[in-house]
Amino acid sequence: MGRLGLAKIVFNLRALPFGSILLYPFSNNLLSPTDSDAIMHCGISAVDCSWNRIAPEDLSKHSKPRILPFLLAANPTNYAVPFKLSTLEAISASLLICGFEDFALELLSKVKWGEAFLALNREPLSLYRSAKDEAEIRAVSDDYRKLYEV
Repeated sequence: MGRLGLAKIVFNLRALPFGSILLYPFSNNLLSPTDSDAIMHCGISAVDCSWNRIAPEDLSKHSKPRILPFLLAANPTNYAVPFKLSTLEAISASLLICGFEDFALELLSKVKWGEAFLALNREPLSLYRSAKDEAEIRAVSDDYRKLYEV
């Protein structure tokens, strides 16, 4: 995404935009459509490295950590594996859930498996987009976890 000019790359967590949503796999808070204002005004951030290299205390205190609800990866390395999304898939899913469909589709169009990601996750993404809050997102995500025995 950075090479395509679709994302800004930073090398220090303190350089993340103040108030941005940070996709963080150990957060207790699920991303939901209620995060759309924060994304609109402050942006969305993801860390593209192994999370075992980052201690929770290293996270920027001025970001809002969020975890994604249940989704299946479509990238060639982890096809159809729950929660093993690439950074591009995670950012795209976040944008879709929060109502930024045009930009999400633009990101997904940059990879061969973008359409597969949409096809694999069509139903859950639709349900997440129509959720009113985090509680509804959690209920849908929990249903998919049970379905896939995760």
